[in-house]
Amino acid sequence: MPPELDPLLFGEIDPPQRLLMGPGPINAHPRVLRAMSADLLGQFDPEMTGYMNQVMALYRPIFGTRNRWTMLVDGTARAGIEAALVSLVAPGDAVLVVNFGRFGLLLTEILQRIGAVIETVDAPWGEVVPMERIEAAIARVRPRLVATIHGDTSTTMAQPLDGLGALCRAAGALSYVDATATIGGMELAADRWGVDVVTGGLQKCLGGPSGSAPITVSDRAAEHIGQRRHVERGIRGEGAVDGQGPRISSNYFDLAMIMDYWSEKRLNHHTEATSMLYAARECARIALGEGLEARYARHAAAGRAMTAGLRAMGLTVFGDDRHRMTNVTGVHIPQGVDGEAVRGAMRELFEIEIGTAFGPLQGRIWRLGAMGYNAMKHKVLLTLAALEACLRMEGFALTLGQAVPAAIEAWEAKS
Repeated sequence: MPPELDPLLFGEIDPPQRLLMGPGPINAHPRVLRAMSADLLGQFDPEMTGYMNQVMALYRPIFGTRNRWTMLVDGTARAGIEAALVSLVAPGDAVLVVNFGRFGLLLTEILQRIGAVIETVDAPWGEVVPMERIEAAIARVRPRLVATIHGDTSTTMAQPLDGLGALCRAAGALSYVDATATIGGMELAADRWGVDVVTGGLQKCLGGPSGSAPITVSDRAAEHIGQRRHVERGIRGEGAVDGQGPRISSNYFDLAMIMDYWSEKRLNHHTEATSMLYAARECARIALGEGLEARYARHAAAGRAMTAGLRAMGLTVFGDDRHRMTNVTGVHIPQGVDGEAVRGAMRELFEIEIGTAFGPLQGRIWRLGAMGYNAMKHKVLLTLAALEACLRMEGFALTLGQAVPAAIEAWEAKS
């Protein structure tokens, strides 16, 4: 073995204990980390399949649904997004994307690879798309699918979704919502909204590691996925083994096959990521144990406190206050201040990470998160105090000690 590859030279992993107060990922809850250290099981062990059934039950209230098909896609949140889109959309299908930030553009990119015919209804970064504009676009495009983000961390905006499902159903369209950034921190109401497929991730408000994507699929969408399976098998004239056969361009992200795996049939599709299933299960147990309403109120309090503290420093908060996500706040970098130098000082002096930005906002705003295990009063206050100090070090004129009292007052105020 070459000496530079001697494993003893690398040492045991010992990452710094940083406080992750950016747009995600965030620090995982200790209970989740402990759950991940439990012994592995075979994927068809009755104990393991019992845990799978428990996960399905635990995530239904978190998604705000009674959907039978509520489960996990193994992979990061983007795995859930791709599984939804490749399973719902065939090449040539018309798709309407509600686009108000970087992650609306991501949906467009994935759909382009599928071969969909894409139309968008757009809002400037920092705003959301009014429902009447979505309704008009649906009437114009007559899409097979309407796809949107719930909370786009690139702009810190949350798209209102009440009424979206009814508009889609009236037009004969399916609906898809990416709730990666809001699941477990802002209300999800899949059934009340009438939306067909919603996906999420663990690494933000749920307080877990990246690597598992909760998903819920309505009966209507499941029927569409099943019909597509039979139609495509017929067109290709290909046989099936144990009820399975090629159906879409992806094997791994084929929701029809994943649903077979999570059904009572337990048809083999992949080896379940056992430790990530344990993590997802514990994330849900923690959320439901706290109580969803209490959890949403805690995230709202953290967002109010962060916003109030930033404004008390004399900074300008980015975007439309009426539609701000509770768990991520954007703030303009003051003129003449080196934004990356401030982020570096936060990390090096205080072991606190805050986020930079994408696209047209790159170099213009910071994004500060307070979600999941980090949506706590003391963590918000530590972050604000550190940012005050680092701004002062960079020559920004402000009176020290203003942010923390403003944040405490905002935390304790009623929304």
